Amino acid sequence: MPSAPHPRPHSPSAPRPRAHSRRTFLTLAAGALTAAAATAAPATAANRRTTASATGGTLFLIGGALADTNTQVYGRIVAAAGGSGARFGVLTTGSHPDDAAANGAFYADLLKRHGAGSAEWLPIDAGRPGAAEDAALAAKASGMTGFFLGGGDQYRYATVLKRSDGGDTAVLAAVRARLAAGGVVAGTSAGAQIQAGADMITGGESYEALRDGSSPGWFEDATRLGYLAGGGFGFFSHGLVDTHFAARGRQGRSLRLASDTGHSRFFGIDENTALEVAGVGTGQESLTVLGERAVFVFDLRTAAPRTDNGEWGISAVKYGQLTAGDRYNPYTWGITPASGRAPLVPRDRYARRATDDVFASYVFTDNAGDLALSGRSTRMTDYTYETGPEFAVELRKPSAGYAAWTADGRRPSTLQGMLVDVYAP
Repeated sequence: MPSAPHPRPHSPSAPRPRAHSRRTFLTLAAGALTAAAATAAPATAANRRTTASATGGTLFLIGGALADTNTQVYGRIVAAAGGSGARFGVLTTGSHPDDAAANGAFYADLLKRHGAGSAEWLPIDAGRPGAAEDAALAAKASGMTGFFLGGGDQYRYATVLKRSDGGDTAVLAAVRARLAAGGVVAGTSAGAQIQAGADMITGGESYEALRDGSSPGWFEDATRLGYLAGGGFGFFSHGLVDTHFAARGRQGRSLRLASDTGHSRFFGIDENTALEVAGVGTGQESLTVLGERAVFVFDLRTAAPRTDNGEWGISAVKYGQLTAGDRYNPYTWGITPASGRAPLVPRDRYARRATDDVFASYVFTDNAGDLALSGRSTRMTDYTYETGPEFAVELRKPSAGYAAWTADGRRPSTLQGMLVDVYAP
């Protein structure tokens, strides 16, 4: 049965300011990629031993705004790196050079407060690009059991820690080797996005992405959807990655980028939330959600790009939501709800969309949750606030393949197989 009708007020064509700050512009020097090469010192046998060496390394992709008191996420990061024996290197290469040292000290202190044996900042940023090839820093990194990558701008990470030919600098090679030997790499916001592979997103807003599409590169226009075809560090290989996801309404930009670049899956990680990826490099990676909010998985394998009224659209994207304790199998594409969760029993009412601004903070996910709770509605349509052109985003509960679970008996905690259509009405 269709949703109950809702009056739709007229929306102006000018975009309304959203509830989050715009992206800070980069100030990279023109010669940032001309550092002299150096060879990293090999790790000793003692350095290669970590608690996870037999089962592969571990990644933590954090959606940003990680609370200092989030003991679940910080505790798991520290435990995976060796607990009281953990030795962390902190990289704040994504920060503006003026802020990198202070941010490094902040994260090092947090890791020690959460139980790490030691944590120190590695001074590599856009103001010191040559440091990424420093043999002494590379040797120091080779002795770490874990690394924490702060936020800022993932383009800085890409241009400072990768060489101009796309290869690893000495320090990045050491980090990669430690991960392969069973170490930990955790990153928040830009520090999570840089762990992705090909076509790493560099910026953009959802509405402009739907309207204009994507382009390779980094752009000072913060609304323009950009990406690096060569990607980030390539530690995470199971799909595109986006952060601050529901909080900043980034569903549209990730959908458009995945479609434009031929990716069949992307992961949206919300704030104060992490996706733990265990067994990296074994071919048997397992993914588990930690933290306050959710991780979202969009499956484009059977989705179809379309054109409506001369504008881009897409049909039948599968949407999943996972919260703390839920697991995702990247090989079967299946969700396993956390222990103790029960099938959600819908209520006897129609779905009610939150507002006519589908990419405002948490609106998309609130809509999905409300549709899941509705026993009378099988679909819900919401709209972009901007109308030049306007886009509709329709959520659907298909008769097959859809499921929802709850942790508290009142709200959906886990969703699988809801469908998403985007079109210009």
